[in-house]
Amino acid sequence: MTHLKTPALSRRHLLVAAGAAAGLAASGFTAPAQARAPQLGTAVPGWYRFRIGDIEATIISDGLLNLGAADAQFPAAPKDDIARIMAEEFLPLSPMMLEQNALVLNIGERLVLFDSGMGSDQMFGDKSGRLLRNLAAAGIQPDQIDDIVLTHAHCDHCWGMVGDGGALNFPNAQVHMSQADFDFWTDEAKLSGAGFLPAFVKGARKNLLPYRDRMHFVADQKEVLPGITALSTPGHTVGHTSFLISSGNESFLNVGDVVHHYALLFENPTWEFAFDSSPSQAAQTRVKLFDMAAADQMRMIGYHFPFPGLGHIRREGSAFEYVAIPMMHG
Repeated sequence: MTHLKTPALSRRHLLVAAGAAAGLAASGFTAPAQARAPQLGTAVPGWYRFRIGDIEATIISDGLLNLGAADAQFPAAPKDDIARIMAEEFLPLSPMMLEQNALVLNIGERLVLFDSGMGSDQMFGDKSGRLLRNLAAAGIQPDQIDDIVLTHAHCDHCWGMVGDGGALNFPNAQVHMSQADFDFWTDEAKLSGAGFLPAFVKGARKNLLPYRDRMHFVADQKEVLPGITALSTPGHTVGHTSFLISSGNESFLNVGDVVHHYALLFENPTWEFAFDSSPSQAAQTRVKLFDMAAADQMRMIGYHFPFPGLGHIRREGSAFEYVAIPMMHG
């Protein structure tokens, strides 16, 4: 068989070609117009649909939160370790951007939304507040939501429940959450003081109190709705709750804010996060939940993990490792 040799391109060849092109342009010669499509500047709508047994599940993105510098969010952790991990993941040290993966479950008789995002507030940047538009892109109307299940009452989880004008964004929804979180974050006495607490309480009151007559309080290890069981996971807030979702022989653990950053906290589960109400309790809860999930090979849904936030957890020495589940195309 004869092999044809491709001549190597030299710098001289390139210069000659460039000169020829310049000459054609100077002579007034133009190539025939080429068909072009304009750049659209849009992205894929932030939703992803999958199944958990007989349950149809959809992840709906509320967009990204800008939390500033990563080392500011873990003030007691070694700064060099934070910088190393972020560099290994090809992530900037600042800003640390976190996704918001709200979950919708169609369990047949009920359409259930887990957490509601930031609403219109831009406390953490202008990349959030996309829940309603992404619900629409996924074919879901807000008035179809029968239930809202809240992992906790922080701004990025419950501030999307009421519109700026005071109307309910989900007019037909019942609400399920822990009483401890409801009582803490709607406490009028906390509206004054320093730090982020007064603003968080004000926003929680705006979004939770209009639903007070349809509020249901969840209990640890008890079924909230068919296939949905509450697991008390306090620390991030006083009544933070994770939820086990099961159908047939399939299950997912919706962890909420037990863990925020997939790269930092699986490798270092005892690191304390700045927005935890009780950082030490949150770290203990995280290790306990990681142990259980790894031992039982439970799949996870992470509210702040990279979209769509589905993954496995496994033991890695004395720590853990997060392994994302690839998205499946229809």
